[in-house]
Parts: sequence; C-alpha cells; structure tokens
Amino acid sequence: MFRLLSHRDGGHRTVPARNTDSSPPRKRADAERNKQALLEAAAAAFVDAGVNAPVRDIAARAGVGVGTIYRHFPARADLIVAVYRHQVQACAEAAPTLLVTGPTPHDALAAWVDLFVDFLITKHGLAEAMRSDAAAFEPLHAYFLEHLIPAVTLLLDAAVDAGQITPIEPFALLRGIGNLCIGADPRYDPRPLVAILIRGLHT
Repeated sequence: MFRLLSHRDGGHRTVPARNTDSSPPRKRADAERNKQALLEAAAAAFVDAGVNAPVRDIAARAGVGVGTIYRHFPARADLIVAVYRHQVQACAEAAPTLLVTGPTPHDALAAWVDLFVDFLITKHGLAEAMRSDAAAFEPLHAYFLEHLIPAVTLLLDAAVDAGQITPIEPFALLRGIGNLCIGADPRYDPRPLVAILIRGLHT
C-alpha cells in the first residue's frame, strides 16, 4: 500500500504506507504453532487423564505457559471443541494425501483407518464432556459427518474403482469402526479387529 506526501511546491510523491498490522508475520506464525502444539498436547492429555486434565499438565506437554492456553481458550469447553475440530480436520485432510502417496488405494484406506481409530480413541476421551448439555458441543456430530464422510468416500471410491475392495456404504464403515472402538478398558486394543475388517473388504 502507498500514500501520497505533498511538497510545498504542490507536487506529490508516493511512499510506502505504514503497516498498521500490529502482529508481524513471524509472530503470527509462532502463535499458530503454539496453538497447534496446544491442541495436540490437549488431545493426548484427554486420552490419558480425561477432559479434566490439569491445565498446567497440558501446558507442560505443549512446552508453553499456562497463560498461553487461557489466551487461546478462555474456557475448558473452548479447548475441548477446538481439540475435536482439530482432530477431525487432520483426519479429513489426510485422505487425499494418503491416496496420492500410498502404494495402492487399499493401502491408503488402511492407513487412513488407522488415523481414524486414533481420532476415535481421543474422541472417547472427550465423551464425558460431549454428553453434557453444553450448547458448544451440539454441532460437533454434524461437523464430524460433514468432514469425514467425504474423506472416507474418496478413499472407498478409489479402491472400488481399482477393483481392490467390495463396495460399502461410507457411513456404515465409519459406524462399524466406531462400534469396534467403543470401550475405555486399557486392556482392549481395537486395532487388530479393525484391521481384520479392512482386510475383509479386499477382493
């Protein structure tokens, strides 16, 4: 952006306008990295200790100060919603990447399902809060479907087109995997059963 400066003789010259943005790009980038680290740390803390994990523990995991958490997320509900959305977005964004980088569409689907299971385990850590009556949690199920149904559909269509799996309805697959992941018993790992399910789709 430029602005005009007037000379005493009536002429004008242009000079760069002063930047009115009070946050330099590097500072904004650092703040965004801190926020992402916080979300990852909070997700891990929620799995280990539930949604009431102490804020100081989350801050320590993320390598930031407690004040940074409250600056980004003034209330615990804000943090819970942000973690959920962050996990959903990461899972959704992984689908096209895995499809491009995976050896086959079936391999890409299997790799994505592993990420989805990780998300579901985190989601169960949030379940207690999400069963509450807090209005902040009400739109999250729709957010889940809006982002993850297209992601798994992309992978399933590619695998079907490649002749690698039998067709299956996307929502049914997500629901089936979700049912296998239900349970908070630390002795239960759903991954072997989910792997059998995915292998069973193979033609």
